[in-house]
Amino acid sequence: MTLPLLIRRSLRQHALSTMVTAISIALAGGLLMAVWSLKQQARQTFEQMDGGWDAVLGARSSKLQLVLNAIFHLEASPGNLAPADVEFIARNPAVHHVVPIAMGDNYQGFRIVGTTTNLFTEHEYQPGRKLQVTGTGRLFDDGYREAVLGSFAARKLGFKVGSEFKPYHGLNYDANSQHEETYVVTGVLEPSNTPADKVIWIPLAGLQNMAGHDPATATDVSAVLVKLRAPAAGRQLDQMYNKQGNRLTFAWPIGAVMSQLFDKIGWFDRVLTLVAALVALVAAGSVLTSIYNSMAARRRDLAILRALGARRTTIFGAIVGEAVAVVALGNLLAFGLYFVILSATALILREQTGVVIDAWQFNAVWLWAPATLLGLGALAGMVPAWVAYRMDVAAGLTPDS
Repeated sequence: MTLPLLIRRSLRQHALSTMVTAISIALAGGLLMAVWSLKQQARQTFEQMDGGWDAVLGARSSKLQLVLNAIFHLEASPGNLAPADVEFIARNPAVHHVVPIAMGDNYQGFRIVGTTTNLFTEHEYQPGRKLQVTGTGRLFDDGYREAVLGSFAARKLGFKVGSEFKPYHGLNYDANSQHEETYVVTGVLEPSNTPADKVIWIPLAGLQNMAGHDPATATDVSAVLVKLRAPAAGRQLDQMYNKQGNRLTFAWPIGAVMSQLFDKIGWFDRVLTLVAALVALVAAGSVLTSIYNSMAARRRDLAILRALGARRTTIFGAIVGEAVAVVALGNLLAFGLYFVILSATALILREQTGVVIDAWQFNAVWLWAPATLLGLGALAGMVPAWVAYRMDVAAGLTPDS
């Protein structure tokens, strides 16, 4: 009787315990791979997702809050900037171009951001790629009551060219805070897989002069997006605004600012990884327990095999092989669970931030996590395998009284 046949028959004989143990392995492997891949992809994506901008200028605040608000359209604006501040940085020889933005309204939870058309006509969010309107749509003009929607926002809201809507005051949707102005959609942007996809863009003056807003700050903006002629020039502006000045904040470079976010929540990553590792150890323990507890029922079968000529090493190898086979089955199920977890997380992340991660992107964890589980399974199988190896054949053949 060959070793694979022994393993296959044992798995079939103990099908229920095999499946239960394999599922526990799948939970461990799927969770471990999902946590590891998600934290790496999320950090890489957020640090690289600068929308083509080098820096953000805003009111005095933390750089992280400023970037989250102006680039990712999260958090609240830390304050306003006067037109003179916008003009001053725009005239700086180190600056290639700037785009002012103003916010403070929403439509059914999607943020409405006032801006100027050079966001679309001049700026490249990636080298050689600009935010462009699809089909027969067009950019808004200087009229106050027009809007261009990001692709994700348009799809979720069911808007197309010609659709009309009334904004709501504040960043959070409140049905009792609707403005009187009606805006018409003039265009929908092509997907960019950036936070711009979930924004409703309107003329800057349209937001500044919307009824219900403070007329004293009608010309103010929330932040200024800055593109430098050379990235190194940011050091000079950082010195001027952050170290010599005390009124405004210059968030530069954006990638380094975003890394602070992941440094702050690094403890959470470690906790999740520790939980996944503990689940893996528990799963390996379940392999050991499942096979070990079945040894009493197998005692006579193993003794018969020995009496028929099976070697001790064959029996040992069959038990270890069974443990590895259970883990291998669990690993296959783990990949299915991994893709479910990461796909669901990617959907939530895109809806909340506009950032896109790929559940199918290869990660080294696909290799070392299943291999680690196989190693743990083999180690767990050695305990009952050693018991079977030392089994006395004569005692095993003696009927139970």
